[in-house]
Amino acid sequence: MQNDVVLTMRGIVKTFPGTRALDGVDFTLRKGEVHALMGENGAGKSTLIKVLTGVYEKDAGSIWVEGSEGEAHIHSPQDAQNIGISTVYQEITLCPNLTVAENMFIGRTKGSRVNWREYEKRADELLSNLGIPARARQELSHCSLAVQQMVAIARAVDMNCKVLILDEPTSSLDDKEVEMLFKLMRDLKSRGVGIVFVTHFLEQVYEISDRITVLRNGQLVGEYPVSELPQVELVARMMGKDLDDLADLEAVGEKSAGSQEIVYEAQGLSSVDCRPYDFSIRRGEVNGFTGLLGSGRSESVRAIFGADRVTGGKVKVRGKYVKITNPHDAMKNGIGYLPEDRKRDGIIADLSVRENIILALQVMKGFFHPMSKAQMKEFADEYIKALQIKTASQDTPIKSLSGGNQQKVILARWLLTHPDYLILDEPTRGIDVGTKLEIQKLVLKLAEENMSVTFISSEIEEMLRTCSRLIVMRDRKIVGELTGDQLTQGYVMKTIAGGEQ
Repeated sequence: MQNDVVLTMRGIVKTFPGTRALDGVDFTLRKGEVHALMGENGAGKSTLIKVLTGVYEKDAGSIWVEGSEGEAHIHSPQDAQNIGISTVYQEITLCPNLTVAENMFIGRTKGSRVNWREYEKRADELLSNLGIPARARQELSHCSLAVQQMVAIARAVDMNCKVLILDEPTSSLDDKEVEMLFKLMRDLKSRGVGIVFVTHFLEQVYEISDRITVLRNGQLVGEYPVSELPQVELVARMMGKDLDDLADLEAVGEKSAGSQEIVYEAQGLSSVDCRPYDFSIRRGEVNGFTGLLGSGRSESVRAIFGADRVTGGKVKVRGKYVKITNPHDAMKNGIGYLPEDRKRDGIIADLSVRENIILALQVMKGFFHPMSKAQMKEFADEYIKALQIKTASQDTPIKSLSGGNQQKVILARWLLTHPDYLILDEPTRGIDVGTKLEIQKLVLKLAEENMSVTFISSEIEEMLRTCSRLIVMRDRKIVGELTGDQLTQGYVMKTIAGGEQ
C-alpha cells in the first residue's frame, strides 16, 4: 500500500442467486479524505460496504487495510471493527434510553464493576474535543438526530477507526444539522481519518468530498477528483447516458392543472396530529404540500388516508359525502397512499416482491377471496416490467432490493388498485437521480391519464417540476396556496418563512 492509502479493495466480486451484485470492483481510500461512493440504486454501493464491514463474505477479490499484516480477512462486523473500520448508518443503531456515555462505551467495558465516572469523564473530553453539543450523562433520546449520529461517530473515533463509513447520514437532517455534521467530518479529515461518504444529495457531495467513485450495475465506472468531474457529468456516469441524453431525460414533461371536476374535498379535516384544514384536488391535477420538517404536511395527508385517527371534518369524494376513518375506507373510495417511511409503513420485508405488489388489492378483495397464483404472477410481472423494477425474480424478498426498487414495488402496489387519487409522501427520498426522474415522469403520465396526485418532497425544486399547485404549511397550518407565476423557489421559501412577497 502507498503511504497515504488507508484502504485498498481490488477485484471484489459478490454474487447472489440470479444477480452479480459486484463484478470486479476496485476502491481506494486515502488518509484524511472524504471519498463519495456514488451510483444509482442497485449499483452495488450497499453491497460493497457490507463486504467491507463483514456483513457479506466476498466471493473473490482482496482487501488491504493500513496497519494489518498482509491481506485483511473480514468475516464479521467485529473483524472489521478490530482492524479500524467503523460504520454509521442512516438508521441510528444506538440505544435511545441510555445515556450518551453508555452508548459510547456499551460492549467495551471490562469486568463486573464498571467505574462509570471515569467513562463519563472520558466521554465528555471526547465530545468537547470533537465539538459535539452533548454531555455524557444526557439521555440519548433527548439529543437531535444529528447529534445522535455524531455520538455514533465519536464512539467510532474512540475505537481508533481508520476508515469511517457514513451511509446516508444526512437524509433526515435539516441544513443546520448537516453543517454540524460536515464540521465534524472536516475535523476527522484533519486527524487523518479516511471517510467513505454515501449519499444521494449531489450538492453535498461537491461541498464536502475530495474524490468520487462511481458504480453502475455492480461494476466500477471510475474514480475522479471532485474538481475534475462536473455535476452533470457525474449524473451521466451514474446513469450510463451521454450528456445529450440527459437533456432529454431532464425535460420531465408538462405539469397538469387537471380538469374542473373535484375528485376529493375536505372541509375542516383534522386528526390527532393535524389541525383542521380545508383541501381539494381536481381530476388529473398534481398538487403538493410543502413546508419545513414538522410543518404538518405528512400529518395532513395521513388524515386524508385515515392513517391517523380522524377527529373532525367532512369529506366529499366525487361530489358525495363519505366517511373515511381508516385506510380501508380510503381504499374503498379510490385513494392510495405511499407513506413517508417505506421501511416502517410501506414494505413487508420478509415477503416477496410479488406478495408486496398484490397486498393492497388483496386487502380490497378481502382475504376470504384470495387471488389465484396465476393472477398474482401476472399482476407482478406486469408492474415489474412497467416500472422496470430490478429484481432477480418475483419471489425475491423485498428486503433484498435496493431502496429505489423497494419504492417502485410500493408504487406498483397502489397502481394495481387503479386509484382515482394517489398520495405520494417523499416518494424519491434516498433514491438515485435516475429513479427520481423516472418517478417524476410517471407522476405526470398518471395525471395525463386523469389520476389525481398529491406529491410531497423535501426538495422544493422537485415539487416545482411536478406540481401545478402548492399548499404551503407552517406550524401545522396552511399559510399559502401557490400557482402559476408564484411557483418559484424564492416565492415558496418566502411563504414558508412568512415574509412579504
